[in-house]
Amino acid sequence: MSADEPVEPVALRPWGPQDGPAPRVWTWPAGDRPALAVWSCGAWRFAPVKSRQDHADGRVVYQVAIDADGSTSVLSRLYQWPQPGLRVARRSVSAPSDSGPPVLAVRRRAAIDAA
Repeated sequence: MSADEPVEPVALRPWGPQDGPAPRVWTWPAGDRPALAVWSCGAWRFAPVKSRQDHADGRVVYQVAIDADGSTSVLSRLYQWPQPGLRVARRSVSAPSDSGPPVLAVRRRAAIDAA
């Protein structure tokens, strides 16, 4: 490792009840997720964000999908933001949601088998 290389970021374990109140979880549409660049195994790795978790104590944690070693095996990792080994790789144009997956539109006509 040279003096110019950043330090690999520290991955966290998932939240558990022993950690206090559950974090507020934000997600983006699958086609417009932001992404981080994660320094791992001597290279910047592209890591799409699966969720952002805002904890009661003020910590911000990003869950990303990352090929950490270049083997094409993608893993889910949690990283507290900010850290020297993390950078913004892509921003989303969509606003995140904390209300879960999108809701399908209401049917305009009754189903053929409706009573």
